[in-house]
Amino acid sequence: MKTETISVTEAARNFADCLNRAHYQNTTFVLLKNGKPFARLVPDGGQVCTGRDLADALREVRLTDDEAKAWRRDLRNGRKKLKPPVNQW
Repeated sequence: MKTETISVTEAARNFADCLNRAHYQNTTFVLLKNGKPFARLVPDGGQVCTGRDLADALREVRLTDDEAKAWRRDLRNGRKKLKPPVNQW
């Protein structure tokens, strides 16, 4: 995904172009106001899975004891290795 930094004024003047580029070229725009990040225009990435969606899906899954242990081990390892995103704003 491409990222471009533009001023809020430039985005307002070229709004239709920014929307088209976000959609068709998968470009994210970081909008600056007074030289500082103010907002983002991001392409719609399609379906988003929330924690509740995951919990609902997992409620339907039946795992063997070995599969459940492996899943728990993978989850524990993932939590150790993955860090939450840093809020740039």
